[in-house]
Amino acid sequence: MSDTRIDIIRHGEPEGGRRYRGHSVDDPLSKLGWQQMWNAVPEKPIWDHIITSPLSRCHSFAEALAETLSIEVTIEDNLKEIGFGSWEGRSPEDIKANEGDALQRFLKDPVNNRPDGAEPLDTFAERVWDVYQNTITRHHGQHILIVAHAGVIRAITSNILGMSLDDVYSKLKIEYAAVATTRIADNGDPVMVLT
Repeated sequence: MSDTRIDIIRHGEPEGGRRYRGHSVDDPLSKLGWQQMWNAVPEKPIWDHIITSPLSRCHSFAEALAETLSIEVTIEDNLKEIGFGSWEGRSPEDIKANEGDALQRFLKDPVNNRPDGAEPLDTFAERVWDVYQNTITRHHGQHILIVAHAGVIRAITSNILGMSLDDVYSKLKIEYAAVATTRIADNGDPVMVLT
């Protein structure tokens, strides 16, 4: 019997500058974004399988890494980023200039101040957690890499640490190419691992 390990890496910097990218905006990684991703890979990676968001800022790198490591990659639609509705593709500056204090209210209380047409935070967190739980079952005893988004890392973290979605979204900053490591002992609950 052995632990299951799941590392979750956020994509690197995308092209197009700072803006809200949910699952409707599919910008590819910038040159710096590719470099950030390769820099985040350990010298001797030991992943058994890669699972990735379908968005190009994730799956392009996941497929390149899988080819380098000669392992399989699976594209999982439910790992795509949360939908930002009317804010998709818009910069924070644009939202501040055109929607008053909407952005400030969203940042303070992201659960109750969603942009028009945005995916509900609890619905998003549930779909991501289902993928995480299925990964534990399907890849028991393996070391898995998930290539995804800041929102995905936040959703998984909120479940593991028992944090409210409000707290994890307003207080947890996740940089480009940041890695969150989780470990699941046999018949145990997932834990976050700082390395």
